[in-house]
Amino acid sequence: MTFEEKKERVEGFRPIDDVFFEVLADDKEVCQEILRTILEDKALIVEEVIVQRSLKNIYGRSVRLDALCILGDGAKCNIEVQRAHSDDHLKRARYNAASIVTKSTEPGERFENVPRVIIVYISERDFLGYGRTIYHIDKVIRENGEPVDDGLQEVFVNTCIDDGTEIADLMRCFMQQEVHDPRFPKLSSRVYYLKEEEGGVAAMCEIMEKYMSEAKAAGIKEGKEVGMKEGKAAGIKEGKEVGMKEGKAAGIKEGKEVGMKEGKAAGIKEGKEVGMKEGKAAGIKEGKRQAICRMIKKEFDKQTILDLGYTEFEYEEAKESISASV
Repeated sequence: MTFEEKKERVEGFRPIDDVFFEVLADDKEVCQEILRTILEDKALIVEEVIVQRSLKNIYGRSVRLDALCILGDGAKCNIEVQRAHSDDHLKRARYNAASIVTKSTEPGERFENVPRVIIVYISERDFLGYGRTIYHIDKVIRENGEPVDDGLQEVFVNTCIDDGTEIADLMRCFMQQEVHDPRFPKLSSRVYYLKEEEGGVAAMCEIMEKYMSEAKAAGIKEGKEVGMKEGKAAGIKEGKEVGMKEGKAAGIKEGKEVGMKEGKAAGIKEGKEVGMKEGKAAGIKEGKRQAICRMIKKEFDKQTILDLGYTEFEYEEAKESISASV
């Protein structure tokens, strides 16, 4: 990629854009100029700047700070640029402040040594809605209106309200692709360097590649998670269907086997019962026949035999069996 092509990649960025601000703020003189204007303190000193630093709280959740400035008096000031409209900006600022304090203190540290924290929150819109360029959020005693200083200072600035102040002019620069304002020489020079000079353009392209790689990795990770979740759901569904099908087949097979086994046992049992019943009947019949035969052979007359309870059919059948055996 040629130098001109690289310049085209970065020409559309503005200081309000997160990617551009990360590189822009990696210069303590630029941050010092911004903070001196917003905090209205021309003697303010920035000793060090840490850009896009990730801090983890005690529960492992990370917060990414745009530009954490260490001031000359030891205070820690985070400059946050935010273009999102849907975020809860007040809670985001409070969370960032809490993360800075937690990370800056050691276990057992005396509370008097907890550093002063300043949050400078720059947004595209006036989310508080009172038509002002800048808002200072202070703590006061409700009962008497007296201010309370607990070491936290929150300042919210927006780029959409122009109240004619120097702060509003600085915010206008944050919305421009090119900055040429003699009141903000460090900011103007830094923007020019990042967009026109080879070293600055290379730094911008490097950070863009970094963000693209992170976004790609996050997308792959999320895609894997979604794929695994959907695959698991599909597998469970398919497993249920296969299981039901195989279970049904196995159930039918087992049912047949059990049915045949039980049927055979029941058949044997029933056969025994029927056989015993039929055998008993045959035995009774045969016993009657033999009794009648004996009586006939002993010359009992027919009427006497019938009077004993035998039927005429049984008598004739016994008589025929005697004739057949002669």
